[in-house]
Amino acid sequence: MVRTLVTASILALSAAASNAMAEVKEFTIVIKDHKFEPAKLVVPAGQKVKLLVVNQDPTPEEFESYDLYREKIVSGNSKVVIFLDPMEPGEYSYFGEFHEDTAQGTIVAQ
Repeated sequence: MVRTLVTASILALSAAASNAMAEVKEFTIVIKDHKFEPAKLVVPAGQKVKLLVVNQDPTPEEFESYDLYREKIVSGNSKVVIFLDPMEPGEYSYFGEFHEDTAQGTIVAQ
């Protein structure tokens, strides 16, 4: 009986973890001509988010956000994944440190 309960508990926890992973929504931001596209990205508030940042330029760029506490260099012609914890509704700015005059963006959690 104890073995059955333990097995059932493990299966329930595995299913819950699997569902939690499936709920992470993925969004893509592209760096092209030293600009972020889209410049304004709307994501769900209160949910973990997976960002795929694709750099189509031959030179590196940095995804940096003081609001989101994230900083990640994206090599030329490559991509990185950035996970964002659940956010309160609002706007969160980010920029490319290497081309800050043109590489600007906002994530809107709603």
